[in-house]
Amino acid sequence: MDMKMTMKRAVFFFCCSLSTLSVDAQTTKMQAGDYPIQPVLFNAVNLRDNFWAPRIKTNHEVTIPFTLGKCESTGRVKNFEIAAGLKTGTFCTEFTFDDTDVYKIIEGASYSLQIFKDPALEAKVDSLIDIIGKAQEPDGYIYTNRTIMGANGHEWAGTKRWEKEEILSHELYNIGHLIEAGVAHYHATGKRTLLNIAIKAADRVCADFGPDKLHTYSGHQIIELAMAKLYKVTGDKKYLETGKFILDVRGPGGDEYNQAHKKVVDQHEAVGHAVRAAYMYAGMADIAALTSDAQYIKAIDDIWENAVSKKIYVTGGIGSTGNGEAFGGDFDLPNMSAYNETCASIANVYWNYRLFLLHGDAKYYDVLERTLYNAFLSGVSLTGDRFFYPNPLESHGQHQRSPWFACACCPSNVTRFVPSVGGYFYAQKGSSIYVNLYGESTVNFTVNKSPVTLEQKTKYPWEGDVQILVSPAKAAAFDVRVRIPGWAIDKPIPGDLYTFHDKMKEQPSVSVNGKPVEFKLDKGYVVMNRKWKKGDEIRVHLPMPVRKIEGNTKIEADKDRYAYQRGPLVYCAEWPDNADKKVVNLVIPDNADVKAVYDADFFNGMYVLKAKGKSTARVIAADIKTNDVDVELIPYFTWAHRGAGEMVVWIPDQPGAAQPTPAPTVASGSTISASHKSRTLMALNDQMEPKNSNDHSIIYYHWWPLKDTVQWVQYDFEKSSTVSSSKVYWFDDSPFGDCRIPAGWKLLYKSGDQWIPVKTTKGYDILKDQYSTVSFEPVTTTALRLEVTLPKEFSGGILEWSLN
Repeated sequence: MDMKMTMKRAVFFFCCSLSTLSVDAQTTKMQAGDYPIQPVLFNAVNLRDNFWAPRIKTNHEVTIPFTLGKCESTGRVKNFEIAAGLKTGTFCTEFTFDDTDVYKIIEGASYSLQIFKDPALEAKVDSLIDIIGKAQEPDGYIYTNRTIMGANGHEWAGTKRWEKEEILSHELYNIGHLIEAGVAHYHATGKRTLLNIAIKAADRVCADFGPDKLHTYSGHQIIELAMAKLYKVTGDKKYLETGKFILDVRGPGGDEYNQAHKKVVDQHEAVGHAVRAAYMYAGMADIAALTSDAQYIKAIDDIWENAVSKKIYVTGGIGSTGNGEAFGGDFDLPNMSAYNETCASIANVYWNYRLFLLHGDAKYYDVLERTLYNAFLSGVSLTGDRFFYPNPLESHGQHQRSPWFACACCPSNVTRFVPSVGGYFYAQKGSSIYVNLYGESTVNFTVNKSPVTLEQKTKYPWEGDVQILVSPAKAAAFDVRVRIPGWAIDKPIPGDLYTFHDKMKEQPSVSVNGKPVEFKLDKGYVVMNRKWKKGDEIRVHLPMPVRKIEGNTKIEADKDRYAYQRGPLVYCAEWPDNADKKVVNLVIPDNADVKAVYDADFFNGMYVLKAKGKSTARVIAADIKTNDVDVELIPYFTWAHRGAGEMVVWIPDQPGAAQPTPAPTVASGSTISASHKSRTLMALNDQMEPKNSNDHSIIYYHWWPLKDTVQWVQYDFEKSSTVSSSKVYWFDDSPFGDCRIPAGWKLLYKSGDQWIPVKTTKGYDILKDQYSTVSFEPVTTTALRLEVTLPKEFSGGILEWSLN
């Protein structure tokens, strides 16, 4: 988690965002300027599969209570109680946007209450809403940090309302999430308690922002699409107009980090903080649909093309760099340091879904499905109470799932996204029904004023056979549009960023009542227009061989490597399943036969991949030896459930591209300790050669947020050894990061219980982008300590520390 530049992320629950006032409607009502294709609400879809249904239940029974408990134990609820005058004290959490975790969990609970009857949860939500209402200021403004602290609040807040909104305050961000929660709670329960609080807050925004008022944009986007949602519920155009105004006053001349460098209609490339970006693009889509703004649509179409052709990971994750949690440059997709925030994956789903509703093209679902089954699912554990903030594609053991974060956007966003999954399966445009995702489910439509039921029977995503029973109340003519996933027709993702290594040998097939359907895909769909009667049966066969994916040659990190996929699932190698508990040293030769095998004992039954491969190791620095080994790959979303260790998605096909187990040295066999503990201490002696001081393709150790202090790292040798020189490769992420080469450093060796400085024969270098060295009179010792004086205004770090 990058707390150096942490800003609050937003999540947008899409299906409910498009819903109308009627809670009972199965699909949202088309109105002037609305999306041409309408979603089917998640609560109209009965998912009963063995993949998503258990996750939705776990979210209700585990994740929501767990995250609510965290909001109470960390002081997030207490902030509202203090602001309401129910308790005394000062603002008691770290960030001004911590209010939103409470809002988002209420939103998720509201969605879940539409699936599960739970009077206790409903009562808990009602009690929280009562506190929130009392914390709201009389004129509708709500922001607990300012209400509690006044002009002496958080440094991000400024001394008065909206003063730092474009930078850090997150006032509009907080209100945006409140609006979303209010609308969700109203739809779930019919109660207006939270909706009225949200309307009052939105009215404050409308009163303060506008052509003759404040010309201020939101520093962290969410208010724009929240206002569109509120307009859909109330029919009051002032909310839509204010949301559009806040978009239109954005840029130029602002920061690319929060997409304020240009007017929104002049942006055509995915840049900056990935969550802010994707939610802005989603908000633009909402407002474009409601106002028929062609310029908005052109901009987000161009941005999407840039993202999927140059900036997305094979897992569907977006936001390659932790520096700003942002999109990187074109084809800059490192695996070890891949950020891929869980919130960004959720945002990517919402953005692609909106583009589908605008254009009716299955290519958006190819991205959505890839993200949903891989990048998003990696972010939450199967148990529902452990989370990932970033989701890298390679690990040396420095990553493990956490129950919570200081910036807790990802856990609270998970709570409200998971119940929504059923809403992505189907859609409707007049007399056309879209089947977009596959899973055991039942859904009801109204086509030409007559009821139609669709029922899916399938073991997707593990198997590719799908049975769809079509049951109209009476025989009727309409379209059923069945999506053929891009992965089933040699197109892993739109564009040429990723391609399959071999052509698909067996093609997908579709039949109706046992008769094959000859088809030519229409925007990725098989379109079946006929007079349907009860009992009609569609069968879809999607072959699921193991596929090898290769990256565009411009992706430096993926050269001479393959990723493996079966169906919609990307696979990875993880330490518990492979020789010597190591995987970054593995090779799967190009001619290897990689087979899918069902393992009933692996997390209650999943397909794993097995192949004959090789492990690599160095006998001496320049000499690589290989051993034949069995290689096993698991679904990417299941990694890090069995403890911290190595993981890799992109696996070389030749030893020269692997990361061989290093030859043993005094340093590599040492036990590492430090003044500042970190899971990345292993970076010091992993013998990974840096390309430069800002190399994020390998792991590094850092002292952030410490600065202007003396810190140390230490090697305790396996046995007494003689050393006479050392070299250190400093981590320096200038100009944008907070680490720099040190102000000074020195080595000390252990003699008895004392630490004694070495006697140098060549002084201490302090160099960037190369090793800094020191030579000294030989010492025989059991331990060596490296003391570092950090710069006054910056922290520091180490990529590699070796001894001779």
